[in-house]
Amino acid sequence: MAKNGRLDARDRGAVLDRLASREFDVLIVGGGVTGAGAALDAASRGLRVALVEARDLASGTSSRSSKLIHGGLRYLEHFDFKLVWEALRERDLLVSKLAPHLVKPVSFLYPLHRKVVERPYVGAGLVLYDALEGTKRPVPHHKHLTVRGALRLAPGLEPSGLAGALLYYDAQADDARYTLTVARTAAAHGALIATRVSAHELLRSPDGARVTGARVHDEESGRDIDVSAKRVVVCAGVWTDLVHELSGIQAGYKVRMSKGVHIVVPYEAIRSDTGIILRTEKSVLFIIPWGQRWIVGTTDTDWTGDRAEPTATSEDIDYILEHANRILARPLTRSDVIGVYAGLRPLIAADDSTPTTKLSREHVVDSPVPGLTSIAGGKFTTYRVMARDVMDAALADFGRWVPASVTDQLPLLGADGLAAAAAEAERLAEDYGLPWEAVEHLLDRYGTLTEEVLELTRDDPALAQPVAGGHPYLGAEVAYAVTHEGALHVEDVLVRRVRLFIETGTRGADAVGPVTRIMGDLLGWDNRQRAAETERYLHLLQADKRALSELTAVSGAARETAG
Repeated sequence: MAKNGRLDARDRGAVLDRLASREFDVLIVGGGVTGAGAALDAASRGLRVALVEARDLASGTSSRSSKLIHGGLRYLEHFDFKLVWEALRERDLLVSKLAPHLVKPVSFLYPLHRKVVERPYVGAGLVLYDALEGTKRPVPHHKHLTVRGALRLAPGLEPSGLAGALLYYDAQADDARYTLTVARTAAAHGALIATRVSAHELLRSPDGARVTGARVHDEESGRDIDVSAKRVVVCAGVWTDLVHELSGIQAGYKVRMSKGVHIVVPYEAIRSDTGIILRTEKSVLFIIPWGQRWIVGTTDTDWTGDRAEPTATSEDIDYILEHANRILARPLTRSDVIGVYAGLRPLIAADDSTPTTKLSREHVVDSPVPGLTSIAGGKFTTYRVMARDVMDAALADFGRWVPASVTDQLPLLGADGLAAAAAEAERLAEDYGLPWEAVEHLLDRYGTLTEEVLELTRDDPALAQPVAGGHPYLGAEVAYAVTHEGALHVEDVLVRRVRLFIETGTRGADAVGPVTRIMGDLLGWDNRQRAAETERYLHLLQADKRALSELTAVSGAARETAG
C-alpha cells in the first residue's frame, strides 16, 4: 500500500516499472471522479488495481463542474425520482460520513414571482425533495420566506415583482480536490495510479476473443508499456467512444457531449448571504458561493469540438448574464466576469436528434467483449454508485469470488477523526506559528491530513507563507502537491490543486515564480526546465486571458444585457 495514499511525483519511474512488470486484476482507463471511484471500489475489494490517466487527475469534466453535490431538483419535473433519490442518498452519505471535510452543506434561495402559482408548485417539489432523503439528514429542511425574509438573506435581489422565496439546502465541494482524494484513498488501499499515461491500444488474447490489457504511452518520457490485466474498465467520459474505437469495438451506447459553461464573478458583485437558483426556459441557473467569488452557470448545449479544451462562446456568456440579471437588482455586466470555464458532460443518446437538455443523467454500463467493461453518463454526485456498478459488471465472470463493494462504509482520506482535528486547530496554529484562519483553511481542504501539510514547514519555514498575496494557499500546499498528490507540472498545481487559475483575475500569474521554485527544488528541475514550466503556464494563462477578453468585450448585446 502507498503510505497514507501518497502519490509522490518523484517516484514516477518506479510506478511505470510496476505497470510494466505486473499483471493486474483490473486496469482502469480514466482519472476523473468515476475512474478514481472505480479504482477505490476495486482496490477495497482486495483486487490488484492500476489506473492510467492521459493527463492529470480530474483534468477533464471532473474539474470543470458546478462544484455541487446535489440531488438534482430539476429532475423531479421529469419524474426522474430514482435518479433524485439516489443522488440525495449519496449527497447525505458524503456530507455525513464519507467526506465531511470536503463536502459541505450550502443553501440556495429560489425566488418566487408568481405567488399563487409558484409557491405551492415549487414548495411541493421541495417537500418531495426533502422526503426522498429519508429520516437521517445532514442538511436542514427547506423553508418558506416572505419578500422581506428573502431580501434579508439576498439584498441583491430585484425587489419589484418579488413574491417571496423558498430556501433549501444541497452541498458543494472542490471537484478536483475531491477527485484527487478519491484517487489517493484508492492508492492507500493498494491501487497504482499513473498520470500522463495514455491508453493507445487494447491488447487481445492470441485468438483475439478477449481483451487482456492495454498498450499505454508515457507522455513525459515517450516510453510505451504493455499493461497486462484480467479486466480493463473504461471510465473515460467524453473520450469513451475513442477508446472503444482504438480496437474496433462496437459498444452498446454512444456518448453525446454536452457543454456546460460557468462564469466567475467577484463576491461583491452580488449582494447575498446564500446561493440562488432560478429556472430558465431550458433548465436551471445556479449562483453559487465560492470563497470570495461567485460561480454562475450553467449552459447545456451540444459540443462536437476538441474534447480536451471545450470553449465558451459569446452566446454562452449572454445566456448566463441575461438569466442571472432577471432576478438581480444590480445587473452583472461582462466587465464583472473575471473567469470563464467550460466542461463536457458525457451523456448517453441513441441518436443525435434529442436536445442534450432532454437526455437522462443516468449512467449506462456495457461489456461489449470479454475482458472489457465501460461506463458513461451519470453525474458527479453519484460517482460512487457508478463505480460500484461498473465494477460489478466487470467482475460478473471473474472466475473467483470477490467481495461486494464496501465504499459506502469507507471514509475518504482526511475524514476519520475530523471532529478532533477541528478541535485541535488552535493548538496547530500555535505549534506551527500560523494564524488560526490558515489552519482552518487547511482543515477544509485536507481534513485530518492537515498536519502532514504543516510538517513540511518544519524543514523549510518559507513554505508557511502564501504563494500569492491576498489568497490563503501556502507554499506547503505546493510542496505537498508534489510529494503526496502527484503534481508533475505548474499547471497541475495552479489549475487543479490550489485553484488560483479560476479564483483570481490574474489566473495565478503572481504565484508562478514561487510555485516553479518549490516544484523545481523537489523534482530536480534545472534552469531550462524551470523556464520551460514557467513559459508553458504563462502560455496557458495568456491564451485564457485572450479568450476571456474576446468574450467579455462590450458588444451591443452586452450593453443591452447590462441595461
